Amino acid sequence: MFDPALFAAFLVAITILTITPGVDTAMVLRSAAAEGARSAVFAGAGILLGCLIWGAAVSLGFGALLRVSELAYTAVKWAGAAYLVWLGAQMLFKPRHSLGEPGAAPPPSAAVAFRRGLLTNLLNPKIGVFYVTFLPQFVPPSVSEGANVAGFTFFLVGVHVALTIVWFAGLILATAPLGRFLRRPAVVRTMDRAVGAIFIGFGLKLAASRV
Repeated sequence: MFDPALFAAFLVAITILTITPGVDTAMVLRSAAAEGARSAVFAGAGILLGCLIWGAAVSLGFGALLRVSELAYTAVKWAGAAYLVWLGAQMLFKPRHSLGEPGAAPPPSAAVAFRRGLLTNLLNPKIGVFYVTFLPQFVPPSVSEGANVAGFTFFLVGVHVALTIVWFAGLILATAPLGRFLRRPAVVRTMDRAVGAIFIGFGLKLAASRV
């Protein structure tokens, strides 16, 4: 039932995809650099929960609905694009000037950081479509029954989440030694504007995407 060669191929492919720069990586990096490890951990946790929810939805067939229903895909797509553009505009046009100084805005609460990561992921239908088109390639032919296919598909999502945890942990740990430099006012402003522009770019790219 378990195919080691097929699973090894999956590990290679999903590892490359995990470390490829995207909006999730940008969010965790920015949170770690500008707001601290605690904020980055909760933002990452929200992203990971979003992956698990999408994985469960795909296992139950919702991902296939997104793939074949232009209306469902468009509804989620526009919500996600609007959210990313809104987040990006906040950072681009209202960058913070300092952190941890008198009068500076405090870092977001754990709940805010978590919600930001979760919504960024949940409102991106491309994740569901990605799972429904990518994961079946790595389900062994011997897994033929519906319940087994769903369970194995969710297992692959769990592996993706585990790899993402390792990746996020590496990003957060890598920024820790640079924390003092990254919290300088000029660096904070530049970083907020740069990440804001990236988020707007991802939002516009999502808005232009098709099923």
